[in-house]
Amino acid sequence: MSEQTEHMVVSEQTDHADVLEAPVEPVDPANPADPAVPVKKDRRVLRAVLRWTAAVVVFAAVGTSAAYGITRMERTDVPGLATESDGRWDYPEISKPPLPSGSPAFSAAENLAGAHYADLRALLLPAPKGAKADQALRGEDGWLKTKDFLAEYPVSDDREEFGQLLTDNGLRHVAARGWTTEDGTHTRIYLLQFNTAAVVDGIQEDIFGFDSPRYMVRGASEVHIDEGFPEKATIEDVQHYVYTEAKPYGATNERQAYLTAGDTLALIVQSRKGSAQAVPFQQTVMLQSQLLS
Repeated sequence: MSEQTEHMVVSEQTDHADVLEAPVEPVDPANPADPAVPVKKDRRVLRAVLRWTAAVVVFAAVGTSAAYGITRMERTDVPGLATESDGRWDYPEISKPPLPSGSPAFSAAENLAGAHYADLRALLLPAPKGAKADQALRGEDGWLKTKDFLAEYPVSDDREEFGQLLTDNGLRHVAARGWTTEDGTHTRIYLLQFNTAAVVDGIQEDIFGFDSPRYMVRGASEVHIDEGFPEKATIEDVQHYVYTEAKPYGATNERQAYLTAGDTLALIVQSRKGSAQAVPFQQTVMLQSQLLS
């Protein structure tokens, strides 16, 4: 599992390796060059082959370091590495915040509580370029009041029951961020932190049903497990519950995901008039998972 110095930059640097992978005719020592061709030219060709080979190795190494945590995945399975025409968003360079000196990562063996020691507000995914920030989710000093988080749930009985569940299990604080992109997609991300990972594990059955969450977010009439979400885009040590709205949609189409990572429960919601697109949703879930991992 990654330590605080590891990066999850979803970068297009990996594309350089593709450019340099054009086939190059190797020099076969078992078949000498045509005697009609001067030996001096053969040596120039051999040196050129060696230079290209070295360049491929260098750029492949760069691509590997930039794609930490998503090796052995097909490009089409990873939203951050898909082609630009597939609708992915342009996120800024993303890296994990530093941990306090001497503090372990949440998944480290010695971290028995599964605690995130980095500032929870710094673990929120930043908005993609060109998006308009949702000021209502900024809270005070970056902390959102629990009642403002519960406003995500329109049914009063759900708000009361879920709120009591959070209180009974010692919810410490909520960090949130939201934005709207140019195509009208509204994204809301909430990070809820508790005292230990055991607490988060204990409340999962109270939040997640067999095929849908127990509490419905605003704008969604009926949601079910999103069977189209690519498993290869999930992140180790971060459990996910991904849902999509059943047709016919209402005024907007909703996609949502709950993530659990140690002492933190996350909710990601994307809504859009007409249809909320799958690729930016998958990309957002993957990147937020990486920050929590």
